[in-house]
Amino acid sequence: MKSYRKELWFDLPKRMAFVNITGDVESCLAQSGVREGLCLVNAMHITASVFVNDDEEGLHKDYARWLEKLAPHEPVSEYLHNRTGEDNADAHLKRQVMGREVVVAVTGGKLDFGPWERIFYGEFDGRRKKRVLVKIIGE
Repeated sequence: MKSYRKELWFDLPKRMAFVNITGDVESCLAQSGVREGLCLVNAMHITASVFVNDDEEGLHKDYARWLEKLAPHEPVSEYLHNRTGEDNADAHLKRQVMGREVVVAVTGGKLDFGPWERIFYGEFDGRRKKRVLVKIIGE
């Protein structure tokens, strides 16, 4: 069995953003040489997310608006976590909703997606360097 590991790094200028990282993951898969197996893509920070969905601008705007309604950034004083000197309690909650990682099957050397599925990095407390782990195992 083969095993491959790579870190993808992001430093986004906005507090919240969604980045299609499918191409980056596909490059990792090509480098791995794995033809049949599993690909884990994992956000390595507790204020960021990895998820699978459609790459449609309106949907991403809907996500941002919905998440801000669920866990608004302001007022920061409303969150107990922010009493530690942080201002990112909302980002922790948004990450919890959007998820930590995805696992995608690898078939014939390709990510085995359904129609329109793509992999995204979700940032909820940007303006600093963060990483995503890509781990691929298989034959």
